[in-house]
Amino acid sequence: MAIGANFIDNKKGRQLAIEQSMRELEQKGVKFVRLLYSDIHGFPRGKDIPLEFFPSVVEEGQAFCYWNIVDGLDGSPLHAPEMPDRGYPDMKAIPDLSTLAVIPWEKDTVQCLADLVDHEGRKIDISPRQFLKKVTKLFKENLAVTPILAHELEFYLLQKSGNGWERYSDKQGLIYTVGYRSDERGLMQKFMEAGKSLHLQATAANHEHGGGQFEVNMLHGESVAAADRAFSFKNMIKEVAACNGLMATFMGKPFTDQPGSGFHLHLSLVDQQHHHNIFSDPSAQDGISKMMKHFMAGVLHHAPALTAFLAPTINAYKRLIPNNIAPVAANWGYDNRHRFIRIPPERGSSSRMEIRGGDGAANPYLISAVCMLAGYDGIIKEMELQPETEPGKSLPRTLTESLEKLHADKDLCDLIGNAMVMAYTAVKRTEIERYQTYVTDWELNEYVYHL
Repeated sequence: MAIGANFIDNKKGRQLAIEQSMRELEQKGVKFVRLLYSDIHGFPRGKDIPLEFFPSVVEEGQAFCYWNIVDGLDGSPLHAPEMPDRGYPDMKAIPDLSTLAVIPWEKDTVQCLADLVDHEGRKIDISPRQFLKKVTKLFKENLAVTPILAHELEFYLLQKSGNGWERYSDKQGLIYTVGYRSDERGLMQKFMEAGKSLHLQATAANHEHGGGQFEVNMLHGESVAAADRAFSFKNMIKEVAACNGLMATFMGKPFTDQPGSGFHLHLSLVDQQHHHNIFSDPSAQDGISKMMKHFMAGVLHHAPALTAFLAPTINAYKRLIPNNIAPVAANWGYDNRHRFIRIPPERGSSSRMEIRGGDGAANPYLISAVCMLAGYDGIIKEMELQPETEPGKSLPRTLTESLEKLHADKDLCDLIGNAMVMAYTAVKRTEIERYQTYVTDWELNEYVYHL
C-alpha cells in the first residue's frame, strides 16, 4: 500500500496521500501505526500511534527526545554525548508514507519509517537515514548516477535455557541446508512470509556454518530503499523470533567456538540517463570498468577508517581474526571470499562489488553511506586500484584502533561531516569506557584461582 514519494512532495498532494492512506488503513482494520526510525546503532526506536491521531502526526510530526539517536545501548540518557549539557531537547519524526506496510505478526498495526527534523524543520544530520539520503544526493547531483545496493545478513537464533540463552540448534556442518533437519520449527519460512508482507524482498534463506546460524539475501535496489529494507529486516527477524519464544541476534561473535555473523554489502552504480550499470565494461578483459576500479580503490584506501562503522562494537573484532573467512586486510579478489572486496563472477547489468568487512551488528544506513563516500572519493580522485596480489593494509584489531584510524583519515571525515563523525565516535568511546571497567567471565576463569 506504499504511496509514491512524488505524490507527497507538495502540501495538497500530501493531504490527498494522508486521506487515501487513512481510507486504506481503516478498510484493512488497522488500529495503530508503528512509527520507527534508526538510532546511531541501527536499533529501531519509535512509538505506536492510534490510527485516529495519525493524520496530525503526518502533518506536525511526532515528538521524541533528541538524545534517543545517540543513546548508549545500556539505556542511560546520562551516557548520551553532549545531551546533558543541552538539556535533552526534542526532535520530530515525520512519517514517510511511502514506507507504510502491514505488520503481519500484529495485523491491526502498520509500520511507517520516519525522517527526523528539529523544531524549526531542519533535517537532523546525525540521523542515519538522513545521512544516507544526503550521500545518495551527492552521487546523483555530482556523478549523475544512482547507487544500487543489496544487503546480505547473518544471524543466530537462541532459545531460553535456565537463566540464559543457548543456540536454537547445535547441529554442525549444515551450511547451505534447508528444511526441518536444519530448522526444526520451520522458522525460516515464517521469516520469509513476514518479509513478503513488509515488502522486504528477501530472495533466499539458508542455514549457515554455525549451529543455529542463518543467512538471508536481499534484492538489490536504490540505496535508501535498500537500506530501509535491511533496517526493517533486522527488526522483523527479532520480532518474529520473539513471537516464537526465541531471540535473534546479529551480534558479530556471540559464541567463542562458533563462526561470526557478517553483514555483506553489494554495490553498483547506474547511469541516470541511460540506466545502465557503469561498473560494466564488456570491452575490458575482466569485464569491469575503470569507474568500478576507481571506486574499489577508494574503498580500499579508506578501509581502516571504514572499519569503525563496519565493525561497530567491541565484540566485532573477535570475528576479524586471521585464517577466517572474514577479512583482516584491505585487499580484493575475483570471487574470493577471504578478501575485503570480492568481485562476484556475474558481469553486464549484474556487475558489482561485495564489501565483506561488515559485522552483523552494523547499521545498514551508516555502512552503506560511508562505503559510498569512500568509493566516491576514489572516483573523484581517479585512484588506482592496487594489484589483486597485493596483501593490503592491515585492518584495525580493536574498536579503539578503528576510531583512531577514522579520525586520522581527514579526507573521509570531511566527506562524512564533522557532526556525524563526532556523534558516532562519542557514542563509541563511551561504550569503550564502560567496557573497560567491566570484569568479564574470561578474567575470572583465567585469574581468580591461580592469582
